[in-house]
Amino acid sequence: MKIVVCASEVVPFAKTGGLADVAGALPLALEERGDDCIVIMPKYKSILDSKFRIQRLKEDVSYATIGKDIKVYFIENDVYFNRDGLYGEKTGDYKDNLDRFAFYCRRALALLKEIGFKPDIIHVHDWQACLVPVYLKTLYANDFFYKATRTILTIHNIGYQGLFDKGEFPKLGLDWSVFNIEGLEYYDRINILKGGMVFADVVTTVSPTYAKEIQTREFGFGLEGVLNKRRNSVYGILNGLDYNIWNPETDKFIARNFSAKNLAGKAKCREELEEIFKLPKRKDVPLFGIVSRLAEQKGFDILAEGIDEICHMDLQLVILGTGDLKYHLIMEDMAKKYPHVISLALKFDDPLAHKIYAGSDLFLMPSKYEPCGLGQLISLRYGTIPLVFKTGGLADTVNKNNGFVFDKYSSDELIKTIKKSIAAYQDKRKWGALVKKAMEYDFSWEESAKHYLNLYAKAKGKK
Repeated sequence: MKIVVCASEVVPFAKTGGLADVAGALPLALEERGDDCIVIMPKYKSILDSKFRIQRLKEDVSYATIGKDIKVYFIENDVYFNRDGLYGEKTGDYKDNLDRFAFYCRRALALLKEIGFKPDIIHVHDWQACLVPVYLKTLYANDFFYKATRTILTIHNIGYQGLFDKGEFPKLGLDWSVFNIEGLEYYDRINILKGGMVFADVVTTVSPTYAKEIQTREFGFGLEGVLNKRRNSVYGILNGLDYNIWNPETDKFIARNFSAKNLAGKAKCREELEEIFKLPKRKDVPLFGIVSRLAEQKGFDILAEGIDEICHMDLQLVILGTGDLKYHLIMEDMAKKYPHVISLALKFDDPLAHKIYAGSDLFLMPSKYEPCGLGQLISLRYGTIPLVFKTGGLADTVNKNNGFVFDKYSSDELIKTIKKSIAAYQDKRKWGALVKKAMEYDFSWEESAKHYLNLYAKAKGKK
C-alpha cells in the first residue's frame, strides 16, 4: 500500500509534543511490514541540512531519509517557516498560521503529483494538516490522479482546532459554499480541525477511551456533535512506544541497565536519582517521579491542592518539566519547605527524563484528560509503577494489575491512592512481582501499525 503521512512535526526533525513521536514512529513500523510510505512536513529553521543530511529535490523542496528508505519531504518557504518557533512564540500563536499551513497542505498535494507518488492513503495529523482532505474533496475532486486516494485524520488533542476569523476564509482558495455548518464554519469562525473531521474518510484518535470521550460534551471541546454524526467512522488506536529509545536494557542515559530478569540495576538508578535531586538515600520509602508539563490538564490543580499533605507522607518526589508559573511557584515553595521530600528541575531535559523513568518506584500522572499519554507506557517499560486518573489512554493502559488508578478527579482521591501505593510498596515480595509484571507489557508500534493498516483497508473500501 502507498501511504503518505502529513504532519506539522516529526521526530527526529521537529517536536513540541506526542504528535511528532507518532508521525516519526508509525512510518517506520509501516515500512517494516512492507508498505511504501513517505512523509511530508514543513522545513523549519531548526531543521539543519548538515545534521540530517538533507538533499535538494526542487527549489522549494528538500528531503532526508529515515528507516531503510522512507523519504521525508520538507516543504520550504522562508517567509512562513524560517522562524524560531513551530507555531508561535511565548506571546502566543503566529498571526499567519492559517496562511502557513494552508500553503503547506496545498504544496504537499502538488508535490505528490510532481514526484509521481499516487497514494492509496494520505494520513493527516491534527489541524495543521486538515486542509489536505478538504482540498482533495473540493479543489481536487475531479483530479484523476487522486481518484483512488482516501484520507485518514488522527486527532492527537481535540483542544487544538485551528480557529480563525471568518474574514480570512478567502486565503484558503475555497468556495464560500464550504463555509457552512456542514463544513468549516464554527460559530461564524473558521475551524480547520472540523473541516478535517467532516472531509476525511476515517477519523481516528490516539486511544479507544479518548475516542469515546471526545464524543461527549465534557471532552468534545464543542465538536462532539460532528463526531457523533460520524461515529461509525471514528476509531481509537493506542499510540505505540519506540522501544529502541525506551529500553532499560540498552538505555545510555541511566546509571545501570536492567531487565525484568535482573532488576539490580534499577536500585542503582534510584541512588543516582537521589544524588541528582539532593534527596537523602532512603530505601524504606517509595520515590515518585513526574515528567510533565506543569499545567491543570496534567493534574497539577489537584496535586497543588494536596501537595502539603503529600509532603507529610513517607515518600520522596522528584518533578521535571516546565509550565504555568502558578504551579512553578507552588512547587518551589514546597521544595524549600520540605527539602528532604520534594525536589524540582523546572526545565526540559531528555537525559534526566530517562533517569527519572528508570530510578523512580512510582510514576505520578494524574492528568485531568489524556488522549493517549506516553509517560505511563515508558514507566511500565522501566518497572516504574504508574499512578493515574482513569481517563483517555491512561484508562486503556493502566489498571489494578499494573498500577494504581483513581476514578474521581479530586485531591482527596489522589491522596488516598498515593497512600494505597505507599502501603503496597512496603510488601517487597509483592512489589517485586508487580515491577516484573509491569515490564512485560508490550506497547510497541508493531501492534498499533496492524490496527492502522486495518483502518487503511477500511478507508480504501469507501467510495
